[in-house]
Amino acid sequence: MADDTLDQIREKFSHDRFATEACSCRVDEARAGHSVCSLDITPKHINEKGAPMGGAIFTLADFAIAVASNLGRVPTFSVSCSIEFLSVAKGHRLIATADVDREGHTLGFYTAVVTDELGTLVAKMTSVGYGK
Repeated sequence: MADDTLDQIREKFSHDRFATEACSCRVDEARAGHSVCSLDITPKHINEKGAPMGGAIFTLADFAIAVASNLGRVPTFSVSCSIEFLSVAKGHRLIATADVDREGHTLGFYTAVVTDELGTLVAKMTSVGYGK
């Protein structure tokens, strides 16, 4: 997967149907250990307060980490993750940038930062993945 085109990467991760179909997440940029994924905020993402639902933000961050952690290495599965919601999105698009913090023989540590297109810091997720 390390040398795959963005279209090939998108095809592979289109099988993550909850993220891609239910939440409309898409891969914008990807390489081993790094990804940028986004979604356009629509009425299906909005909670009763009129803001993007935490579950939609979580799904986007988790999807970005899945892309970053599964390119160029053995299949990796999340064993733990934590998210902090920092601010309400002000824009109309959420963007998650995920990067590897450290990868070992079986465990990888990842961080995803979620912003909107205006630069508002919306959330930060950390995750530990297992791959062998």
